Amino acid sequence: MNRREFALALGAAPLAGWSLTAQAQPVEGKDYTRMSTSVPVAVPGKVEVLEFFGYWCPHCNELEPSLDEWLKKLPADVNFRRSPAAWQESHVPYQQLFFAFEALGIGSEIHPKVFQAVHGQRLRLDTDAGLAVFATANGLDKAKLADAMKSFGVASKVRMANQLFGSYGVDGVPTLAVQGRFVTSPSQAGGDAATLKVVDALIQKARASR
Repeated sequence: MNRREFALALGAAPLAGWSLTAQAQPVEGKDYTRMSTSVPVAVPGKVEVLEFFGYWCPHCNELEPSLDEWLKKLPADVNFRRSPAAWQESHVPYQQLFFAFEALGIGSEIHPKVFQAVHGQRLRLDTDAGLAVFATANGLDKAKLADAMKSFGVASKVRMANQLFGSYGVDGVPTLAVQGRFVTSPSQAGGDAATLKVVDALIQKARASR
């Protein structure tokens, strides 16, 4: 979801497009974009796949089940990581929430539950009341969670996340970047399944050029 889409229609369906077959190769400029300047990866020696997302974004929520299945088959030489994005002030608490979970050591287990709370239960986790309901439902100490969200470490990670999606020129989520060189998304590739097939092809391309 980009800034214009966020302002116009939160519930829009992902674009329908081509489906990448096993034989097909994604086309640069059509199915993915090559970065003019590479962005450094987090773990040297591994192929990086980076997802820019927002808990508030319905398209990110739609991608999550397919992405979760894809991650179960992630090769050992691929490092996957997420970076939360924000277009406006109401999105910032969701960035803080993501990094607070990381700081508390519960990121991977709680991640899908946030999407369910926001899009299934329609909880506003950018409010104290919504956060309290979510914390209670998931056995979390609301005070500790709130303190973590306000911590210096989380604030630093939010700044770095903002710098990161600025470096990639990201203006919509979900967006997936491969090895700091290639970028694709459901809106570009033509749907969630096609996007992950494009990512698979870009991982192979990144391996071949190492």
